[in-house]
Amino acid sequence: MNDSLSGFVKMSRKCDICGKSVSVGNKVARRGLAKYKGGVGKKTTGVTKRTFRPNIQKMRVQVGSSVKRMKVCTQCLRSGKVTKPVKRKRPVKQEPQS
Repeated sequence: MNDSLSGFVKMSRKCDICGKSVSVGNKVARRGLAKYKGGVGKKTTGVTKRTFRPNIQKMRVQVGSSVKRMKVCTQCLRSGKVTKPVKRKRPVKQEPQS
């Protein structure tokens, strides 16, 4: 499927700071009672591929003297690798003196 014809552009799920992205693993389905609970043990009944998606937030980040919009994982956000821009107060319109 051509992205330009579908009307949207696919965006990567990747942190712009640390490069964390989607990883692949297995989802294991098991049945039976564990041995420590008195059973004969757990048996694997199926293994399915799955994806582990990082918690990525699109946010405004202070980069030097400019403010940019970046995709940042919450680990980078919590560890202080990025700084949020300082919120400036809006100028208040003054009423004309009569």
